Amino acid sequence: MTDSLGYRMKFGVIAPSTNTSVQPEFDDMRPVGVTNHFSRIIIPDDPVHSDEDFNELVMRIRAETMNAIDAVKTCSPGAMIMGMSAETFWDGKERADTLKAQVEERAGMPVAMGSDACQAALAKMGGIKRIAVITPYMPIGDEQVRKFFTDCGYEVVTVKGLKCKSPMLIAHESEQTLRDAIIEVNDPSVEAIIQAGTNLAMARVGAIAEFWLDKPVIAINTATYWHALRMNGIEDKIQGFGSLLSHH
Repeated sequence: MTDSLGYRMKFGVIAPSTNTSVQPEFDDMRPVGVTNHFSRIIIPDDPVHSDEDFNELVMRIRAETMNAIDAVKTCSPGAMIMGMSAETFWDGKERADTLKAQVEERAGMPVAMGSDACQAALAKMGGIKRIAVITPYMPIGDEQVRKFFTDCGYEVVTVKGLKCKSPMLIAHESEQTLRDAIIEVNDPSVEAIIQAGTNLAMARVGAIAEFWLDKPVIAINTATYWHALRMNGIEDKIQGFGSLLSHH
């Protein structure tokens, strides 16, 4: 017997307790027969006014991540998705690979995370070398993202950090703000635009921008869910979230 609703796949998803964007965006992309089951990394919604505050936020997430994994494992998912991104980019590619190994060991199942998903998405688009990045982070977080993509062999032309004032307030950034950020980083030499930060609801805006700019605009939640589906053999094409889900 299989799960009555998640008969193709049950995803266990871990996300910060302050995050209100990743769950609805993942659910909007969910194919029939696939279900998403969230476990929250409990953190306070403390103000973020500096690099020091942002670093403390990441450390709080890191300290609680394994507890969230243990909780969602009790529903016996078939695979796990990390629904937060800052930690997956932190300290570059080598640290990201170490984190994935640690999480997979604790989870006992395949794990999809944002940094890997962005690499896979860029590779699928083919031949991309110069990218721009949008984040909700303070400068210390922006530099971690830059380091990760540089480690992966990409030239990061620019990183636009929105410097959101708390983890919960990331979700309050409007579609107009995200549109303006895309326009700002869209240098003609930029071959793709990447957005980090799973609490920025950019799946819809990214798809619209990709159509008008005629270049990949990859929202982290779209990339991560696409990667989770594909690495688990689910090839459904889903419309409304850009070419990654509709064509790859």
